[in-house]
Amino acid sequence: MTEADPRREIEHLALRLLAAREHSRWELAHKLAARGYPQTQIDEVIDRLTEQGAICESRLAEAYVAERARKGFGPLRIRAELKDKGLSDDRIDPYLRAMSDAWPAVLAEAHERRFGPLPPADHAEFGRRGRFLEQRGFPSDLIRRHLSWND
Repeated sequence: MTEADPRREIEHLALRLLAAREHSRWELAHKLAARGYPQTQIDEVIDRLTEQGAICESRLAEAYVAERARKGFGPLRIRAELKDKGLSDDRIDPYLRAMSDAWPAVLAEAHERRFGPLPPADHAEFGRRGRFLEQRGFPSDLIRRHLSWND
């Protein structure tokens, strides 16, 4: 590669993006392509950065699942967000499964943060709370179990 080689510029930009936060290969390729770089050169740079460990989709999935769970989001929403970032189910599943015992507590905390400790007063309130938890990405069986504990 020479100094005029655009791959150096692509790599520099990619590393700047990665310094800000983890990115999937797809996300990084999409951002670089949007800036007009040739796809073949983008692919070369991304392959090299992956080999060097600068891009690690497992690391992204692990950190993302932990961060979103801390913020009160459930496994269905987190999976959808990671898939939007270009990650496969095979890459996502181990990290969601690792938290399988923690999801009821994450749901309970999200529920209490939003609605307080009191149970739903009536069916309308039960539905409102259920919809909120569903939008946060919790499975309906977990929602029903939690709301019936507080019923």
